[in-house]
Amino acid sequence: MEAAMDLMRRMPPGSTETALNALLSLLPDHSLDLLSQVDLPLQVCMDKENNKEYILCEYNRDADSYRSPWSNIYEPPLEDGTVPSEEMRNLEVEANEVFSVYRDQYYEGGISSVYIWEDEDESFIACFLIKKDGQGKRGYMQIGSWDAIHVIQVGPEEEGAAHYCLNSTVMLSLTTDNKQSGTFNLSGSIRRQMSMTLAVADGHLVNMGKMIEEMEGKLRNSLDQVYFGKTREMVCTLRPPPEVLNMRLPDS
Repeated sequence: MEAAMDLMRRMPPGSTETALNALLSLLPDHSLDLLSQVDLPLQVCMDKENNKEYILCEYNRDADSYRSPWSNIYEPPLEDGTVPSEEMRNLEVEANEVFSVYRDQYYEGGISSVYIWEDEDESFIACFLIKKDGQGKRGYMQIGSWDAIHVIQVGPEEEGAAHYCLNSTVMLSLTTDNKQSGTFNLSGSIRRQMSMTLAVADGHLVNMGKMIEEMEGKLRNSLDQVYFGKTREMVCTLRPPPEVLNMRLPDS
């Protein structure tokens, strides 16, 4: 199981689903662990009742149906589908509205969804999802996608405070196509964890939002250093810029 998870952490997002299906067939006894620990690229569906898109994932799935955060209805219809309590549903509706504003400010578009449900011992779990696909043309075709998954487990309140445990995963994929230099593909994923005990005076949503904002900043920095930084280093080593080639060594 450890080797399987190590392999999945090194798979590009576009190949994750194929690799996961292969592992499920090889390790059927570990199916539950694999499905719960491996994050797949996010898929999108349309809420026909509200004419809004929402994100599909394991956290809003029951059998083969997915619950919309906008209408609280499963598609395809599911009569006995699990839904959050009234208190959790009210928090979920507010979280989706706030997170949509956050998404527009930081991502200038894209799709977001928030799902909240009860856990044991008066605690609850919240899942915040963002999917942003981009396409541009600056002398070459450029296609990319960013999938962010933030899952926060919130413990019961004790003396006006609660413990928050955040697990975040970001999957990045970027492809460029240039007639002269050819096709270049950069993809990968990164996962981080953060735990905090915070006062709940301002509400759970404020605390969760601050943690996600801080975590996304750290993830962006890590991606810039690990993926883009190493890529620039390799490209400059293989194809030094003209100014480097023209430099002369100083006289000894």
